[in-house]
Amino acid sequence: MVSCATKTKKAVVKKPAAKTEVKTPSPKPFIQPPTITLPEIKREFRGAWIASVANINWPSKNNLSVEQQKQEAIQLLNLLADLNFNAVILQIRPSADALYKSPHEPWSYFLTGQIGTAPYPEYDPLEFWIEESHKRGLEFHAWLNPFRAHHSNGGQITSESMVKKSPDNIVKLKNGMYWFDPADDRTQEQASKVVKDIVSRYDVDGIHFDDYFYPYAEYNGGKDFPDYKSWSVYQQSGGTLSRADWRRANVNKFVKRIYDEIKAQKNDVKFGISPFGIWKPGFPAGIKGSSQYDELYADAKLWLNQGWIDYFTPQLYWPIESSGQSFPLLLQWWSEENIKGRHLWPGLNTVAIKSPNPVAEIAGQIDVSRQILKKDAGAVHWSIAGISKNYSMQQELKANSYKEKALFPETAWLTSKELPELDVTWKKQSNNITVTWNKESEALSYVIYQKYGNNWQTEILSPEIISKNIASESNGKKLSTIVVRSVNKLGKLSNYKVVLIN
Repeated sequence: MVSCATKTKKAVVKKPAAKTEVKTPSPKPFIQPPTITLPEIKREFRGAWIASVANINWPSKNNLSVEQQKQEAIQLLNLLADLNFNAVILQIRPSADALYKSPHEPWSYFLTGQIGTAPYPEYDPLEFWIEESHKRGLEFHAWLNPFRAHHSNGGQITSESMVKKSPDNIVKLKNGMYWFDPADDRTQEQASKVVKDIVSRYDVDGIHFDDYFYPYAEYNGGKDFPDYKSWSVYQQSGGTLSRADWRRANVNKFVKRIYDEIKAQKNDVKFGISPFGIWKPGFPAGIKGSSQYDELYADAKLWLNQGWIDYFTPQLYWPIESSGQSFPLLLQWWSEENIKGRHLWPGLNTVAIKSPNPVAEIAGQIDVSRQILKKDAGAVHWSIAGISKNYSMQQELKANSYKEKALFPETAWLTSKELPELDVTWKKQSNNITVTWNKESEALSYVIYQKYGNNWQTEILSPEIISKNIASESNGKKLSTIVVRSVNKLGKLSNYKVVLIN
């Protein structure tokens, strides 16, 4: 060890201080404690039927070019998006034909003017409609007529028609329509194949059937449906049901089968039916009119009671004040029959409601529906022509009934892929905050929440939007908190990170 006396003192050389580079750190998201309570988002199903049969809505003619077909579709979708709708129900199988590329049935006469002739240049209208609907944050529901084989306005029957390809289970009615016999196993198998093909190949949000099961009596000149062959086979096999009960049993079996098959393929594809609005006269008391139970052999009450559908849209096409077909009485009755808690969204006769003031009547029916259905409210408008060709209706919806956007209600009894938290970042620019998040490919829309002081503001955005400029101050209160969530196809909101703005 060296003694203290021998130590030499070293000179301390001071180095010049290093230059400190001042960097502005990028703002990062911060996790808010889990006590944060977000406001509820307004939910309501707002749909419109778009019929292809007889070129009622789209395409408007059967000889349009592909570009004209696309432009018409875009105009209709833009209108719905602008009026804050959130769903479209497009008829893609009007009568054992296809407005899409099907391996099972021919191209539709209503698309190209010739059964079995593809559009030229060839494209897939269903694919196009789904993509364009989803771009605008609209659910897409594929509407099929299950048992109509050929429409009287459907052009000349050719060798491509199912009437020629499946003659043994199809009958001709007095009005020129051809109908599949619902009792024949081949009929149900054909419809099942078509539905399964659509669900497997296309990103549809729902499969939709209308009110045509067994046809209305006037279709056959008031005479009974000509199912003598299948009825005889049933009797000879030892069947004991009455003819009416046997017909209803055929339809019941079919509805249950389709529901189960859809869920076996994709559990997050909804199944909806829009039956005639009256189950039976006298239900509820005072209701008069046709009986779907006795005339169409459709026991729609059973399907609702059993939960064989995900959404139920009875066609309540009468005014609120109608003495024999009261809109509120019928809707309340169907609501009480909804013991499984499925979605119940009435069909409204927007195009031809018998009322001195049709616009006010439809607005009133939307209000009545909200009062009865509460948080799971909604309606489907028959048809889009009642909106697209009626500027007064557009004004009413935009200014009042559908003034604010709404998410479609969550389908809680079905399961689907949960979407992950979004990666949300922000930066300040002048008096604005620019918020950006990653695009979630399976999101049908986004919801952004902004907190100023103690008040929240919310906005529903289409899935094409992944950035938003937000004012850093509102009504004298500074922006403090931002949340962005994605919405999956069953209406479930994703988990979230909370961004705190310093």
